[in-house]
Amino acid sequence: MNQQTAIPAPLAADAAPARKPRLALMGEFSAGKSTLTNLLAGRAPLPTRVTATRLPPVWLSHGPEGASLTGADGSETPVPLEDIAEAPLESTALIRLTLPAEALELCDLIDMPGISDPNMPASVWQALLPEVDSVIWCTHATQAWRQSEAAAWEEISSRLSGPSTLLITHFDKLRNPRDQDRVLRRVQKETGDAFNAIFPLSLSQALTAGEDMEAWKTSGADRFIEYLVDLLLNWAEPGRRPDSAAAPARPQAAPHAAPQAGEGPRAEVLDFGSKREAAAQIQSQAQPQPPAGAASADPASRVMPRRVAPPAKRSQRPGRARPETQPAGD
Repeated sequence: MNQQTAIPAPLAADAAPARKPRLALMGEFSAGKSTLTNLLAGRAPLPTRVTATRLPPVWLSHGPEGASLTGADGSETPVPLEDIAEAPLESTALIRLTLPAEALELCDLIDMPGISDPNMPASVWQALLPEVDSVIWCTHATQAWRQSEAAAWEEISSRLSGPSTLLITHFDKLRNPRDQDRVLRRVQKETGDAFNAIFPLSLSQALTAGEDMEAWKTSGADRFIEYLVDLLLNWAEPGRRPDSAAAPARPQAAPHAAPQAGEGPRAEVLDFGSKREAAAQIQSQAQPQPPAGAASADPASRVMPRRVAPPAKRSQRPGRARPETQPAGD
């Protein structure tokens, strides 16, 4: 993609005064971005064979399942989901997917190519930055916060309007608790106040946790999801956003049993719906609101995420990838 990529017309700012936040998932090649997408969406949004290809940005929104290609000229071309792998990289600015995922009722997710991918020019993702509100940056625990990441973040962060989050992914690869502490402390020191919060996370453990709450907590996903849901539900109220000073502690070091070969994410989903309803009920209560910037003292005002079995009417997740097996373009 040597040509200058134009901002597609459909990506212009919405006419409505408010819209859902747009969160970009970014980081180095193979940092876990697409696996994080699977976790948040409750499914692998792309067919299995597509995950082995390098793709332009993938923009996920809520709606009936569907896919389209946005060209560099702003054109939109609907395509069958199974044909995504044939998307011509030289003329495709991004891939748009719509899914009936509850997480996408709260935000749009944009899975960006790796910033260090030699086969994907930086202009591919740079063209989308004006459309991004916030970033969830994934850094691999075994080589966390490389100099190339710090340099890229310095350029990107000034162009964002919302608070961003840093995930130290593959945290279970650091088997020694001392190494885990060392990496977490170093990253906190080197990033300073560049991120609203930092979370160590094992995506493979989170994907296979199912209703095992101990495994879910051990993975680090419980604190991250709690934070993310709270952030999104209170997006329009900056004074109530999670406090960036409350840095999460290292999760328990005891590793969850490794998944068997071929075992994919279980059919549990993140219960975003009940949290949204609980938040609406809380907000409807006639109670004095705290001053802007003040933390709520009412424990009920914090919406606690949990893992639940999906309703029977939900279809099984298509094309489920093996946990922690990263797509080649991730």
